[in-house]
Amino acid sequence: MDLTAYRNSQAEQQRIADLMQLVPQGVVTALDVGARDGYISAQLADRSMQVTALDLEKPVIADSRVHCVKGDITALDWADSSFDLVLCAEVLEHIPPQLLARGCAELQRVAKRYLLIGVPYRQDIRHGQTTCQACGGINPPWGHVNRFDEARLQALFPSCTVEQISLVGTAEMGTNAVAAALMTCAGNPYGTYSQDEPCTHCGAQLGRPPPRSLPQRLLTRAATLARAAQKPFHKSNANWIHLRLVKP
Repeated sequence: MDLTAYRNSQAEQQRIADLMQLVPQGVVTALDVGARDGYISAQLADRSMQVTALDLEKPVIADSRVHCVKGDITALDWADSSFDLVLCAEVLEHIPPQLLARGCAELQRVAKRYLLIGVPYRQDIRHGQTTCQACGGINPPWGHVNRFDEARLQALFPSCTVEQISLVGTAEMGTNAVAAALMTCAGNPYGTYSQDEPCTHCGAQLGRPPPRSLPQRLLTRAATLARAAQKPFHKSNANWIHLRLVKP
């Protein structure tokens, strides 16, 4: 993925702007979980915060104001209430489901006052699936193994109170069981193969599928028609949900 082009896209700029308007006043220390290139970390530092940027691999961020560390959301190496603000955006959808509750508990534990959470909203993770050429496993788009709405997020942070909710952007129409099954039989040719995330089954990097056979092309066409059949009944959905939570 071209990260620069992604960061400059209108949708991404809208997402970041909404997150930043939810950042509370009076924050001195902040932890940016899943910092990647440090784009959000730098914006927090612009607000005179002491920022720590964490990712599974130590982030490389050319900003001396940001302290970079390697770490795992399910076992954060800080004492309770270490940061005034813990920001975690575009991360929880990637956490293995069996570890999700533990990761959210760790975010709550190290937050002193505020948590700012951002995830895709009611995403249909059947649409845009990929097929791993190494093991044949079917993967959700962009490695998004979890789906969220307001109720699920609140359940994951039981010790916190929701202070503000924001819905951002407009999501692409999802799919249906018939269309998803047909597309899988066709080899999932339109999956998110440009993603950096590896196969969720074997860990191999996803590669483009081979050219489709005639039967697979016919199945692709049938899947496209099955998905289009739901368009008259489709209701637009937000692309992301952002929550600002506060600890008692």
